[in-house]
Amino acid sequence: MTDPNRSTAAGAPPSWRDSTLAPFTSRIFLWIWTASLISNFGGLIQAVGASWLMTSLAPSADMVALVQASTTLPIMLLSLGGGAIADIWDRRLIMVIAQTLMLVVSAVLALLTYLGLVTPWLLLALTFLIGCGTALYGPAWQSSVGEQVPRSHLSAAIALNVLAFNIARTLGPALGGVIVAALGPQAAFTVNAFSYVGLIAVLAVWRRPRSAAHLPPESMGMAMRTGLRYVRLSPAVRTVLIRGFLFGFLGSAVWALMPVIARDLIRGGALTYGFLFGAFGGGAVVGGLLSVPLRQRLSGEVLVRTASVVFGAGSVVAALSHHLLLTMAFFVMAGAAWVLALSTFNLTIQTSVPRWVVGRGLASYQTVTFGGMAIGSWLWGITADRASLSFSLLAAGLAMAASALAGLGLRLPQPESVNLSPHRAWPEPKPGMELAPHSGPVVVTVEYRVAPSDQAQFVAAMQEVRRIRRRDGARRWKLLQDISEPERFVERFQSLTWLEHLRQHHRYTMADREVEHRALALHRGPEPPRMRQLLERPARYAEAARTEQVGDTAVVTDPNLPATALTVGEESGDARSG
Repeated sequence: MTDPNRSTAAGAPPSWRDSTLAPFTSRIFLWIWTASLISNFGGLIQAVGASWLMTSLAPSADMVALVQASTTLPIMLLSLGGGAIADIWDRRLIMVIAQTLMLVVSAVLALLTYLGLVTPWLLLALTFLIGCGTALYGPAWQSSVGEQVPRSHLSAAIALNVLAFNIARTLGPALGGVIVAALGPQAAFTVNAFSYVGLIAVLAVWRRPRSAAHLPPESMGMAMRTGLRYVRLSPAVRTVLIRGFLFGFLGSAVWALMPVIARDLIRGGALTYGFLFGAFGGGAVVGGLLSVPLRQRLSGEVLVRTASVVFGAGSVVAALSHHLLLTMAFFVMAGAAWVLALSTFNLTIQTSVPRWVVGRGLASYQTVTFGGMAIGSWLWGITADRASLSFSLLAAGLAMAASALAGLGLRLPQPESVNLSPHRAWPEPKPGMELAPHSGPVVVTVEYRVAPSDQAQFVAAMQEVRRIRRRDGARRWKLLQDISEPERFVERFQSLTWLEHLRQHHRYTMADREVEHRALALHRGPEPPRMRQLLERPARYAEAARTEQVGDTAVVTDPNLPATALTVGEESGDARSG
């Protein structure tokens, strides 16, 4: 119940409690969050067991670092496929399959360890399979958050999910260290296997909301190509990916070398490793709790720059310190910085892409960020083995602090206010002929009238329209100017098939419409720009028509375009006014 004495002045920012804990009002989010917390505990306990087991099987720093790399490498390699699966199939079912896979692999790892049959490379292979489950689960889970809470709670929900993981990170490694020290790594693997059961049960009973399917799903290969094209033609997403890779690559040194820090610099055992891991996780919890209020006051760019400097300082101190408490204190700061940066990247991706491609957007982010971690884990491990552990940590820390300067040229966007809901601006196609899904290519032409004084501005505005059209699936985009009527411009593009043309209609967003309005505002004429949707016909069309076997594919261009036209914007993106 709302406190009547509480200030409710219009425009007053919500309290920390209201803004941070609001997603818990959604029952399914609360259930999944709780089950995920338990699963995260198991995963962190397993990570301690695997890393510490490797220190006895193959004690070199590079082999220990490969444990971290074997978990993150599958995310780099398989996340894009996982994101495509999450966008075209039932996300709930994908999450259940992934969790079941990780349960089975964890149980096998526990059994083989009990029997004393684990070798260094077998350990890496099984942790790699667990990473494969994570790669499949991650995009489906993260893209389903928007189905568990309203959009206004999305930022807080992401922060709470990060918080759940880092609550486990605070206590899980220390608990894992106790379990490994007392019962051995096989007990840690057994605990992890049981930790998946609750989440599988919750996902099994979740009745996920289903949106009406207007069109058949894309094939796996097409969905992956579509996702890559969307990312390539989205400047905001590309910026996040570059910054995420850089942060993951430089930050992986601390992650990968933490067991060796505990063993060689602190002169401790499994319990010391658990304390270091727990300190890092404790800082991450602080970062998760502060992320929403900080994000309300600071831009994402400021948060990431600050986090880079703080994390770099933690790595430098770890390189120089031989005292457990001092290293733990700076690991608390590094943990908070880690969460603030990664949650900012995650939120920026989720608010920069529409729902139809959000799984693939998140998968691309996971691919490059965890790819950076996997590559960094390997390289920093080799550096520690061939130079020294302190040198590796010191170099990574100084580079991380310097990476804050990347924001000068690659500033993170602030997309929370961008409206990515679908916009049905294009008239729904009403063909006067029978078309099959594979009919095509389909050519779209849009005719504009632009005054001579506005033509340079119009051509520039249309280049952004070009990017949006191509990002959503259009091919061979061109802007043409009529030589005989210089005020007449024709935008032309095509889709390979009728089905792809319909998909492009459904991908158009309110934000895209705002961009297009900049060009439409320069149109001059008694009528709005005229759109035509045309089916290309092959040269063999006449012969086929005589035998009543008219083909649906073609290689010729649109015959309705002016016979003499000047290309203004080619696919290279050059803008030239006539």
